[in-house]
Amino acid sequence: MGVFCFLWRIHMNTIFFSDSETALEEMDRILVLRNYSQATRKSYAGCVRRFFDQYPHLLNHPDEKTIESFLYVLYEHKASVQTVQSYLQAILFYVREIIHTDVHINITGLKRPARLPIVLTHNEIKQILEFISNFKHKTMVALAYGAGLRVSELVNLRAGDVDFGDGVIYVHEGKGRKDRITLLPETLRLDLQKSAVGKCPGDYLFASERGGRLTTRSIQQVFTRALRSARITKSATFHSLRHSFATHVLEQGTDIRFIQKLLGHANIRTTQRYTNVSTASIRSIKSPL
Repeated sequence: MGVFCFLWRIHMNTIFFSDSETALEEMDRILVLRNYSQATRKSYAGCVRRFFDQYPHLLNHPDEKTIESFLYVLYEHKASVQTVQSYLQAILFYVREIIHTDVHINITGLKRPARLPIVLTHNEIKQILEFISNFKHKTMVALAYGAGLRVSELVNLRAGDVDFGDGVIYVHEGKGRKDRITLLPETLRLDLQKSAVGKCPGDYLFASERGGRLTTRSIQQVFTRALRSARITKSATFHSLRHSFATHVLEQGTDIRFIQKLLGHANIRTTQRYTNVSTASIRSIKSPL
């Protein structure tokens, strides 16, 4: 029987795999059972697959030195610190949670550069919106900024998630599978009501032409094209709309703890970085020159 079996268990929780695809399928199964997001599952699979493409003989016995060497090579080939950390997390999940091996990885010397978030001005966002003619796309980009939504949260928004009575938006299973409540921008109320007409509460608020969920890639491309058309040279991405939301509500005097709740940050330090981006206090200081 063992000859025909791709994986088998012996003793306690030890698992042995005969090929990487079966190992990846088992890892994905465990990730699903633990309620990891689809994006995380895809990321983990890509990272672990690349490691075993290079070291297929270590499928069942990856050692610490090889893992460390693999990660350092990534970094030396200009992979960002964030990318290296993603590989580390994925490989450690496989090693510890799938084949149940205790390893201790000591990666030193990797320091993530303290880059400030890219923030767009009110005028720049207005210019971007002027170059989007499609009503649905324009409403989506405006809402991402006006409510501080991630692109994944935006495309997953349901008609019933918008509470016009209380003036709030319910975000279900955002990053980390956490629910939260954010603002319903008053200036978008009529546009959102128009978008929700004829839809059941469980229908996507911004559906694709075929009626299913709109892809994150499609709305990101809409934003990128509008950014270029507006001739804005900042290295902004769709996520910059969320950065801009956080910075601008901070400059309005909103307590940072409320901003943390609106953004769904688990750690206040993540929210505090916007204090380094805000120029409100700097503008109030006069140069001695």
